[in-house]
Amino acid sequence: MEFFCYHRDRPGSMPLRHELLEAHWSYMDGYASEMIARGPTFSGPDEVLTGSVHVLDLAGPAAARAFAFDEPGYQAGAYRDVLLRRWHNTLGCTMWDFPGGRTGGDRFLVLGLAAPAPAADTTAPPPDADELIAYGPLLSDDGDLWLGTAALIRAPDPQTARAVLTPGRYADVEVHRWRFGGRPS
Repeated sequence: MEFFCYHRDRPGSMPLRHELLEAHWSYMDGYASEMIARGPTFSGPDEVLTGSVHVLDLAGPAAARAFAFDEPGYQAGAYRDVLLRRWHNTLGCTMWDFPGGRTGGDRFLVLGLAAPAPAADTTAPPPDADELIAYGPLLSDDGDLWLGTAALIRAPDPQTARAVLTPGRYADVEVHRWRFGGRPS
């Protein structure tokens, strides 16, 4: 089962996040074979760290909760909240398969949170999806209820990134700057 996990930073937690960086990477190393995508999110041009995205293929909801809540930053209080949802990898690949690689262009996390309307963007990526790095619906634990859509995309600006989701079908859409994660090479 695939899961989307977004740890959102607590304001003022940057010193703690830096202190825990090696512990975070070591923890994530234990999930390397399960990773579909990962990386930090940022706000504004000054790139203030705002969170950490991980998309993984795990045994089930209990394993996903263990992953999210045993993470060293979460245990130390670096995060204000965690968004954890079942997810479906409509692209069928990992971020490491993205032909654009780790560099070149801006990258964004786009989160569309469900509105009380029919499900949108659930079965296939949108047309002209060449810049998608990861894409799929956010689902309830049993996979039956559509709760939104998450996408990682290379785009020239936040407005273009937002356009990957069907307009008017979401209660809220968030766009965050994002970059490929993992240990620096």
